[in-house]
Amino acid sequence: MEQAPTPPSTPAETDTATFCATLVDEWVRAGVAVAMVAPGSRSTPLALALAADDRIGVQVFHDERVAGFAALGVGLATGRPSVVICTSGTAATHFHAAVVEAHLSGVPLIVCTADRPPELWDVGAPQTVDQSGLFGGAVRHFVEPGVPESIPPGAWRSIGARLVAEALGVSGRPGPVHANLSFRDPLVGTAAELPAGRDDLAPWHVADGPDGAPTPPDIEALVALLDRDGVVIAGHGAGRGAGEDEPVYRLARELGWPLLADHRSGLRTIRSIRHADSLLRDAEFAERFRPEVVIRFGEPHTSKVLGQWAASVPTQVVVTRDGAWSDPDREATRLVRADPAALANELRERSLVNRSRRGGQWQAADDLAAAAIVRTLAERAEADPPVWSEPAVLRSALAAGEHLGALVVASSMPVRDLEWFGQARDDVRVHANRGANGIDGTVATAIGIASLGEPTIVVVGDVAFLHDSTALVALAERDLDLTVVVVDNRGGGIFSFLPQRSLVPDDRYVELFGTPHSTDLVALAASHGLDAAELPAGPLDDPADLRPSGVRVRVARCGSHDDNVALHDALHAAVAEAIRDL
Repeated sequence: MEQAPTPPSTPAETDTATFCATLVDEWVRAGVAVAMVAPGSRSTPLALALAADDRIGVQVFHDERVAGFAALGVGLATGRPSVVICTSGTAATHFHAAVVEAHLSGVPLIVCTADRPPELWDVGAPQTVDQSGLFGGAVRHFVEPGVPESIPPGAWRSIGARLVAEALGVSGRPGPVHANLSFRDPLVGTAAELPAGRDDLAPWHVADGPDGAPTPPDIEALVALLDRDGVVIAGHGAGRGAGEDEPVYRLARELGWPLLADHRSGLRTIRSIRHADSLLRDAEFAERFRPEVVIRFGEPHTSKVLGQWAASVPTQVVVTRDGAWSDPDREATRLVRADPAALANELRERSLVNRSRRGGQWQAADDLAAAAIVRTLAERAEADPPVWSEPAVLRSALAAGEHLGALVVASSMPVRDLEWFGQARDDVRVHANRGANGIDGTVATAIGIASLGEPTIVVVGDVAFLHDSTALVALAERDLDLTVVVVDNRGGGIFSFLPQRSLVPDDRYVELFGTPHSTDLVALAASHGLDAAELPAGPLDDPADLRPSGVRVRVARCGSHDDNVALHDALHAAVAEAIRDL
């Protein structure tokens, strides 16, 4: 007769379990709602504490790098930190890429690495590396409090609350924080009564960062510029995604200044300038429409052409909410720390009138550019045999259904094609990891965003997809609405736009930069149990076919790298021709 399994005994109460439960309680009180767990032994106490608290959503990832970027995606989409945890040893090092991206992008993130107790450091104990200050200057705050039994319980809540406050930018700019937490055996325990928290479930510390209010000297200096010929540039951080209701948008309209907006700003509408890169490649247009003043709200655009043109303007003002030094060309005349909306509203209250006719002229040129791009892509679509073009993939993704919530683009050609040739759509939140501009973790970032309930499309090149292939592990089991669109040009296509392509012999170029591969991308995705298929050649009859519904992978086979360069040249040439007689 089969014996019934012995029920597990109740673990003893331990300081370790109580400490971890206290951290989790503080995180929840401070608004943390999501935790990403990469399984391991030494992190057991914290993993159990997270799983035991039904106020926080826990997601498990096989790979630490994927977990880190998924947590980054939550912070990117919400502006609130999530927690990501792992065991000791090399596991912790796999968070580094996500930490660097969060650091440079100003994305809040709480990284918890479990560690062996100090007596096992530097004595050859297994799965032990030096984790103290592992991420160096890339974190806003580092804490290594020691084993829980050595920490006064009165400090536990403060440690947890401060991690959230520092991630949100209490000391300056939001970003990642790192807690290296040492745990002794036993790793499984029961939490005792937690140290008393604040009344009304408030966090132990309520700490706000700089309020972003514009200073009187900044306001006066900017008001003095507003009667001149100017341009407003809007990048990521300029708006909150409300399009024409946004203060920065309204400021530009009332001034009569053109608004050059990228998709990540939330301000790209049919009345903003959508094709500045192509317009400014025309030397005559760039010179004729060079203003006296540029005011940039938020981060720079991806376009080098636009950046260099703005740097050539006599007066360039950069406005960022968190005070990040955002002046890669070192030509800004004034850098202002202020909330873009607050500053724009303050300037609008100064009885502005429409002082410039330039906005209408820019708009006319942009409309001609938009028509030229559509016409050129349509002609390309009629090629025999039909083939996808990379700009057409991005436009199809952006057009994919009215219920699309978020679009994530890889930091290679996809983010450029979207900025240069993407149509207006301000009801879709656009994200890209543009802090370090790396291609790693793009799919994982999209998983984090989709886990918030956002129907999401992510567009990646084949190299970025392969780089993040561990994100596919168990993806079929996740309850997400996510479409992964892979631009398959069989290698690193962006290098074809760089001098290496013409200056390095073909065979050496292919070897070092072309990165060809023979991976069957559809088969790779299908091997993980995903709904995977190749998109039919040419533009989709209905772009809503890409609409996120469950988890799907769609591969768009594109032409050669050289064909892609030729198409981009043709698109820019078509725009130049369209505006010739403007």
